[in-house]
Amino acid sequence: MSKVIEIFKEITAIPRCSKTHEAFINYMKKISLDLGYECLVDKYNNILCKKENSQAKIVFQSHYDIVCLEDNCVPQIIQNDDILSAKNSTLGSDNGIGCSYMINLMYDGVDAEYLFTSDEEIGLIGANNLELEINAPYMLNLDSEEEGEVCIGCAGGVDIFAVNSNKKILPNTEKLDLYEISIAKLQGGHSGVDIDKNIPNAIKLVAKTIKEANAKLLDFNGGERINSIPVNAKAIVACSCEPIASHENMKITKIDTQSEHLSVFDDKVIDFIYDFKQGVISTNEELNVVQNSINIAIISTTIDSIKIEFSARSMANNELAAIKEETTNILNEHGFSVRTDGKYPAWKPDVNEFTSKVLDIYQTINPQASLEAIHAGLECAIFKDKYPHLKVASIGPTINFPHSRKEQVSIKSVENVYEVVKKIVEEIYK
Repeated sequence: MSKVIEIFKEITAIPRCSKTHEAFINYMKKISLDLGYECLVDKYNNILCKKENSQAKIVFQSHYDIVCLEDNCVPQIIQNDDILSAKNSTLGSDNGIGCSYMINLMYDGVDAEYLFTSDEEIGLIGANNLELEINAPYMLNLDSEEEGEVCIGCAGGVDIFAVNSNKKILPNTEKLDLYEISIAKLQGGHSGVDIDKNIPNAIKLVAKTIKEANAKLLDFNGGERINSIPVNAKAIVACSCEPIASHENMKITKIDTQSEHLSVFDDKVIDFIYDFKQGVISTNEELNVVQNSINIAIISTTIDSIKIEFSARSMANNELAAIKEETTNILNEHGFSVRTDGKYPAWKPDVNEFTSKVLDIYQTINPQASLEAIHAGLECAIFKDKYPHLKVASIGPTINFPHSRKEQVSIKSVENVYEVVKKIVEEIYK
């Protein structure tokens, strides 16, 4: 087993869900001390490791947080020949593999800058607020998820939050029965790179069942993370007849009680979700990638309001602004108040001397390697804004089904890409 895989297994045992920082920071401080590197940490929990008086020509960058479908999850790795996965959870290969590459380079004594960013999975928070100084002229991001691709562009994104407080207490004159509608253990996936794979959305499916039963909505909660396709959802409704399940994973349970009054949300809430155009909006034929998309990610209710969270993405900043405006207008028409947050820019595809060198090196190992752009947010776009001098490229091993319980990575792919990383180091430091 390669040292990279050993490191990956070691750091996977460290709690690294988004918003969880201390254990990994302490781990990196110890490694840095043992290996003779400085370890700098800013107030947003970003970590920069480098040698004292460093002459670094390249900064390697990965985020250290992982998507956890359940709070405080620490993945239990399952190895089946060449494939690593996890027991009933995400694996954290996004971006634990990139971190493992960087730590291995530190063990090899490479004089580079090593930037481990925090909370990427919940809005690129670390990168957006980075307070650490980068001096190297080149950046190699290690968060791509397809072997053989050199990523030179990515989608921008914005999170949209909508709240509807139109809830009323009505007399149950029709003697409606109460039902619980639940769905669980759907495939899930990344709402960027997986958005074109027709993965079922738990929130949409429950809304479909409610709408088609002409039911009244009392309570609705679902989804896991703002950047994931929802796996689970549950609603309480009042209905004159038993709703019909819209998916094999859905359960309909009658609640053996009847109330004289019902506290119900405006019908416009379900109308909106039912009609909402989830998924791919348009494609970019030139780049062979999704151009625009939007995902309904999370729904939650309180005693008097209902909140819906979306993630919108586009390969062009002006088109992202248009999606945000259109979605806001439709939500307003359905009685929602709206705010937006977590915006990050698109990274316009950029071919330069560094990306060309990375491609040339990659093709000595994999002749089929190519320059690509992806429909997901990479921190590269933010770093290009912060440090205009940087020349940036992104590579990584093939990771299947990231952000889901099916997430898996090939050991061989991990090792293949690490050979590329080592060769890039050799060429850059000639």
